Amino acid sequence: MFFDEAKIYVKSGDGGDGCVAFRREKYVPFGGPSGGNGGRGGDVYLVVDRNLNTLIHFKKRVHFKAEKGGRGSGKNQQGKMGEDRLIPVPPGTAVYDADTGEFVADLMEDEQRVLVVRGGRGGRGNAAFASPTNQAPRLAEHGEPAQERWLRLELKLIADVGVIGVPNAGKSTLLSTVSAARPKIADYPFTTLQPNLGVVQVDGYRTFVMADVPGLIEGASEGAGLGHQFLRHVERTRLLIHLLDGAAPDPLQDYEAINAELGQFSARLAEKLQVVVLNKMDLPDAQAWWPLVQQAMEERGIEAHAISAVTGQGVQSLMRRALELLHSLPAVDLAPEAPAVFRPAEREDAFAVEREGDAWRVRGVRVERVAAMTPFVLPEAAARFQRQLRAMGVDQALIEAGVQPGDMVRIGDEELEWQA
Repeated sequence: MFFDEAKIYVKSGDGGDGCVAFRREKYVPFGGPSGGNGGRGGDVYLVVDRNLNTLIHFKKRVHFKAEKGGRGSGKNQQGKMGEDRLIPVPPGTAVYDADTGEFVADLMEDEQRVLVVRGGRGGRGNAAFASPTNQAPRLAEHGEPAQERWLRLELKLIADVGVIGVPNAGKSTLLSTVSAARPKIADYPFTTLQPNLGVVQVDGYRTFVMADVPGLIEGASEGAGLGHQFLRHVERTRLLIHLLDGAAPDPLQDYEAINAELGQFSARLAEKLQVVVLNKMDLPDAQAWWPLVQQAMEERGIEAHAISAVTGQGVQSLMRRALELLHSLPAVDLAPEAPAVFRPAEREDAFAVEREGDAWRVRGVRVERVAAMTPFVLPEAAARFQRQLRAMGVDQALIEAGVQPGDMVRIGDEELEWQA
């Protein structure tokens, strides 16, 4: 089976906790705070590996996590930095957020990488809080929590020419004739169950990559047949060879039906340059259809060729023409969407207060991060947290919402009792 879709879970590393410590050395009175900062958590990257050509390695492994940052320690020693996690993917992998459907990246070049979740920063130790007015701080921070998300990976093969057509039109036979690819070929519909790639050599030294996909039938864009699952693999091609079955009852009707399915699947795909090719010219039926096909294509302004993939008739001239057209066509826009960059959450200072059962819930990126990084067992850290809430306007928002002394207030995973 050809694995061209996968869903994976990625999680960065938590930041390491900061340390509360004081310098204790002989002959060094009042050494002062020496608690080091925690180490940064590891990031998670997707990295292109040209040696991969499917997503099958995600079949048995779905969860990927980076290393946590180390705790800070005395003598101003910073915690160890968490090791980044690199996840290899094949070239041609498009990445989307599985929950929102948002486009994340289009990975094409070997060793290209994209950051998908960022590691948490290390918590500060008490040495970082020392000031002229607070020379012996007894507070530190927990490390910033890790980020996590589900990603949907979609592989789109990279080829110059895509071969499309109805089942048994001879697509796999053509590919096996002009390249070293050896797809399964049999005399029954849907012999081809997965896309096949082959390198076509023209005149002994010029080459291009050609791909054939499982045969399309009417209704493919709505899920009928098999080819609809793999149409994405010809979206990246620059030229389409529309192969018509010369032995079919009506090749022209097949041509119209397939083009209608292409348009319903993707307007971009329907606009690609096509060369119409009538196959099986070794059969009398195909020879009878050729003048009609040729006339119909001339009326549409579309180039038409006649070949026999079995005997080789017209195949080499078709490949030469395909190469000529490729040289005249612009490079395909492989990443039409915005380049992959890591974007922090918008409006981190924004928050919302809402009723949650018999308690209150405060939601917001920054306020939840501050709560997660506060070690409430340290009185100075708890007092600092109160000052931060007041500065962000959370206190006032809770009062306006109707909070009363003794009410429970939840911020992230923390539960706090409101006191007047």
